[in-house]
Order: sequence, then structure tokens, then C-alpha cells
Amino acid sequence: MIDLYRVLPEEMDILVTGLGQPRYRAEQLLQALYHESPKKMSDLHQVPSSMRDALVKAGYTIGSENEVHRVVSEDGHTTKILLKFDEKTLIETVLMQYSPSQDKTHPRSTVCVSTQVGCPMGCVFCATGQMGFEKNLKAEEIVSQVLHFAHILSQRGEHITNLVFMGMGEPLANYDETIRAVRLLTHPRAFGLGQRSITISTVGIIPGIDHLADEDLQVKLAISLHAPNDELRKKLVPTAGPHSVEDLIAAAKRYFKKTGRRVTFEYALIDGINDSTKVASELAYILKGNGAHVNLIPMNPTAGGFQRPDRKRVLAFQQVLRNGDVNCTVRVEKGAEISAACGQLRTDIMKKIR
Repeated sequence: MIDLYRVLPEEMDILVTGLGQPRYRAEQLLQALYHESPKKMSDLHQVPSSMRDALVKAGYTIGSENEVHRVVSEDGHTTKILLKFDEKTLIETVLMQYSPSQDKTHPRSTVCVSTQVGCPMGCVFCATGQMGFEKNLKAEEIVSQVLHFAHILSQRGEHITNLVFMGMGEPLANYDETIRAVRLLTHPRAFGLGQRSITISTVGIIPGIDHLADEDLQVKLAISLHAPNDELRKKLVPTAGPHSVEDLIAAAKRYFKKTGRRVTFEYALIDGINDSTKVASELAYILKGNGAHVNLIPMNPTAGGFQRPDRKRVLAFQQVLRNGDVNCTVRVEKGAEISAACGQLRTDIMKKIR
């Protein structure tokens, strides 16, 4: 079976006309799929039943996700769900909401999606990294995560404003499916989210970074650095190469030169590991003058006994970077009490199941 959420609008035109239907039926079908929240083929009332029957006969279906668990933070601003796509595929998706600015009536609503079940990168402080790698998600499974939250928000009179590929898995290790999902979600005839509202995060797939720069997309790139030198980075990211810090900074410069879009370096602050002012000075030295932005992330406690540094150490680290003329911010903490770090909720639920 082929999920219609996999089909790009240009491919939908060919599919519909190939079934002997007029081209405008493709537009009706896309409108229904991305804006009417159908759950099964029979919900596609915008097209004739004969066309629905022809699609089913040709082997097409729609959507396969089922929500099996949901947790909401005490302030109601963070919602994490577990979605099940088949008997073996269980993944997490998170909605993070922020109060609207004075000129906005709706909250900023960011959905964090997964691209893999588990992750092959093995980061020692990450719950997903510690569960190992199971499989890549298909583009339609990535799209379904977004549409699931879009439906939830529509019932509140709200909508998705931003999308981050920072959930379970390494997006650039599942490159083709990730990019297909981006094109489906940003196509004006499909979901229609602005490309500049999307951030793709990578822990360091350099060929993927260079390939992404050639895609003619306006998405943002975030690189998970976590350390200013190779020795420390190798301890945190076991799959890192021997010159990963230098190579990633060079890749970020190439990306900026080719696209004109500033790269963000994500830096998870781990108590007693990579959060000292000495480490901050080293980080400031290697990043000074390259125009990048550093996003400091006080980590949520996960596997391995790693802990978040206290607020004083976080601010001291930030100040060193600023004194070194490196632009940086501290990420607003969201959902610590509901296991919001990627992989945590799935791990918790799987333990209960076992």
C-alpha cells in the first residue's frame, strides 16, 4: 500500500489524471488531505466515491498513525505524544508553545518531529542515542506527526508556526525521506508551512550538510556541537570523527557561503562535563568571527547519570561566549517534568510494557 501523504503535488497530478480524472481533482484531494484531517479513505468526501474506489484499487491509503499515549506539562505549554505506525514502530513527537508577542494573537507553536526509531549516533547523554537504532521513518510518517498536532491545534483555533527536526534520530542519516517530508510540508499546494520556519538539526553528517546546501531550500540548519575539542566531543558523541570539530565548523562556513543562512551550533550543557568557563573560553576561541549563533541547552537528565548544571554555571558559560564576541542564547526550558528530552517518554513506556 502507498500512503497518499507520501505523494508530492506534482506526482498527485500524474496519479489523478492517470486514473482518468480531471486535474482539478488533485487539488481537491490535496486540500482534503492537508487541511481536513481525514482518517480513512472514505473521509475524502471532496472527491467522488468512484475516484476513492479507484485509489484503493490502485493500492493507495491514507495515514496510519495512532496516538497511544499523551502527557502535558503542568503549564499546558508542552505536549508530548507517542505515535504508533505499525506493530513495531513507536515514536515521539512534541509540541512546544510560547506566549504570543504583542502583535500576535496566536502562540508560537513549534512541533519537534522524529525521523528515525532510535538513533545510530550513540550520544551518551541522549535517551534516544542509548536505545540504539531500529529503522528509518518514511516521509509520510514524518508528515503524519505534523498533521496529528495540526489537527489538535485546529480544535483550539490555533496552528503550527514552526517545525524542528530535533526529535528521535539523526535527520541527515535519513536524508531522502527527511527532504521529501520537508517538501511536502512546505509545498503551497500541500501543508504550506514556510521553509524559513523549519530547522533541521544534525549531530554532524557532513556530506548531508553539503547536500542540504544544494537543495535550494530556505530551511535553517542547526549543528549539535556539544564540545570545543575532539577529545571531549568523542566522549559525548562516540561516532564523531578524529577531526569532527574542525570539520563541522568548516561545513557550517560552506553552508553559510552557499545559502547565506546563518548556522546555529547547539550545545548541550552537562554538569561537570562541558560546562566550565575554561571550556567556554575554548569554544569562544574556535567560533569567534564565523557569524554563527550558539544555542545553549541545559540538558534534561537522561541516561548515564548526567545532570543539568545550575543556573549560575549556565549564565557564566554564556557570559564567556558573549565576552568573546560569540552570539549566543540559552534555550527556554520546556517540559522537563514530562520527560520532554527526545527518547525519554518512549523509553519510559517501553520499560512499563516489558
